[in-house]
Amino acid sequence: MVTRDASRVRVPGPLAPYADGFRAALVGQGYSPWSQTFHLHLMAHASRWLDGQGLDASGLTDAAAAGFLRDRRDSGRARFRGARGLAPLLGFLRDAGVAPPPQAAVPDGEAAVLVAEFAGYLSGERGLSAQTVALYSAFARRFLASLPAGQDDGVLAGLTAAGVQAFVIAESGRRGTGSLKNAVTAVRALLRFAYRQGRIPSPLDGAVPAAAGWHRPPLTRPLRPEDVAAVLASCDRGTHAGRRDYAVLLLLSRLGLRAGEVAAIRAGDVDWRAGEILVRGKGGRNDRLPLPADVGAAVADYCRNARPQGAGGGVLLLHARAPYARLTPSAIGCVVVRACKRAGLAPASAHQLRHAAATSMRRAGAPLAEISQVLRHQHLATTARYGTIDPGELAVVAAPWPGAAS
Repeated sequence: MVTRDASRVRVPGPLAPYADGFRAALVGQGYSPWSQTFHLHLMAHASRWLDGQGLDASGLTDAAAAGFLRDRRDSGRARFRGARGLAPLLGFLRDAGVAPPPQAAVPDGEAAVLVAEFAGYLSGERGLSAQTVALYSAFARRFLASLPAGQDDGVLAGLTAAGVQAFVIAESGRRGTGSLKNAVTAVRALLRFAYRQGRIPSPLDGAVPAAAGWHRPPLTRPLRPEDVAAVLASCDRGTHAGRRDYAVLLLLSRLGLRAGEVAAIRAGDVDWRAGEILVRGKGGRNDRLPLPADVGAAVADYCRNARPQGAGGGVLLLHARAPYARLTPSAIGCVVVRACKRAGLAPASAHQLRHAAATSMRRAGAPLAEISQVLRHQHLATTARYGTIDPGELAVVAAPWPGAAS
């Protein structure tokens, strides 16, 4: 019979020295006593299995973990039969340095090796974010897969400007403008890297055709001030999740932060005395922005009354339910979508709140250069696309149609 008291679960074998630490970690992550009990029973089973295999904690490799889970399923265990169930225990042991880290996948084939080296170059030398590296790597794999197979002297042997152009033209038929521009940028970067590494005899990045796309402010209604107010008012600030969501929405709509920037905020990034917040932006760029009073009050309310204490490893915004993991950029987007639904509005993205912040500053008379500084754009042309035009604003300057009733 499974006891409901986690303190009464005994862990024998090689994992016994780490049982108290794992129990404390589960408490810190907000697991209920009942859930703690099941995880500790899993730890006890894993420890007995390791002992039976003649292994200690350092032997809990990816292969050993897979073997343990296979034996657990074969024995008819009803709970924690997959990798997801073992993840909290395995993560704890790895963080403690007693279990080996996950084994990195070994690239198979020249193309895979080239993509892996390209990804290392993008992250190490170019300082691109993990999300951008993953995106460019996917485009690089697709480009390399499009090349003729069977070359004895390398995957890039025989590559010509015509072949590069043919790939981009083929992609243009299946992608929108934004996606195609990302593909073009990725292929150019790959070709520059390949030439730099001596994999191709001459530079071919100039052969990549540009993706056509003309930017102009769309004549569509953005999120209006009353829409933003309704989204903020939809948060139930009597609950932990409501306090957190209110802080998230204010960071997006008042400071114009990106979803990834909000997710990256750490508890120590707020300088309460100076009234500033550190923003970790694109390309490893860090900026300090003034923290408006209402945003600071919402963040402080969340920290005092809703944020799980001691959880999250210093990350500011956490899930409201255990385990208290950090909010990802996609989770930030879900906060916005749910708030729009509660407010009776069509779903909007986190980036639309960034646009709403720029539009609000434009309506208040802020110069374009000032808006660009707040949004941390490198080019004013980028900022100019954020101040979208509301068709309702044009009514006050449009001349009446001749003969129309006034």
